[in-house]
Amino acid sequence: MGELILVRHGETEWSLSGQHTSYTDLPLTAHGEEQARAVAPLLAERPIGLALVSPLQRALQTAELAGVKNPRITPDLHEWDYGGYEGITTDEIHRTRPDWELWTDGVAPGPAGHPGESPAEVAARADRVLAEAAPTLRESDQDVVLIAHSHFLRVLTARYLGLPPTGGALVVMDTGAMSRLGREHGRPVITAWNTVLQHAAH
Repeated sequence: MGELILVRHGETEWSLSGQHTSYTDLPLTAHGEEQARAVAPLLAERPIGLALVSPLQRALQTAELAGVKNPRITPDLHEWDYGGYEGITTDEIHRTRPDWELWTDGVAPGPAGHPGESPAEVAARADRVLAEAAPTLRESDQDVVLIAHSHFLRVLTARYLGLPPTGGALVVMDTGAMSRLGREHGRPVITAWNTVLQHAAH
């Protein structure tokens, strides 16, 4: 049975500054491009049967620079819609909502077309992605690669492990990092987490 390989996109100006970035379609920084290229050797030895990528350019650039062949653009891999918190840092939110936490409280409503998502809505998308990956994982020894975004992939990890979406709070995911989800004795497990090549890290 193959593994699920999660790749967070490389650095952007907003990931560097800590601003929540969902639908704002930022490119990678020069360092982010370097991080994405450094994913290539991590994937080189893996037998990849299916690659799915978020439609946002930071994920598409990462897939291309990491050498991922023919990834399928998958809208469900979009980052958590932060609604009214788009472009805002956690510190700024805490000035008016000192006890706010994304994982339990969700986000403030945003502009038309971006109302924001609840943890349950993000989990529903993650479940659909897991269902799309399942046949390849089940029917072959090939891996499925997902190139997407931190908070979404953390929720997906929680769902894979059988946890509620709040379980995503228990793991962190750096820009340009690769993680792997597999099975041991039939049970879903984390087999590697937040792996980067050392020279690609700051």
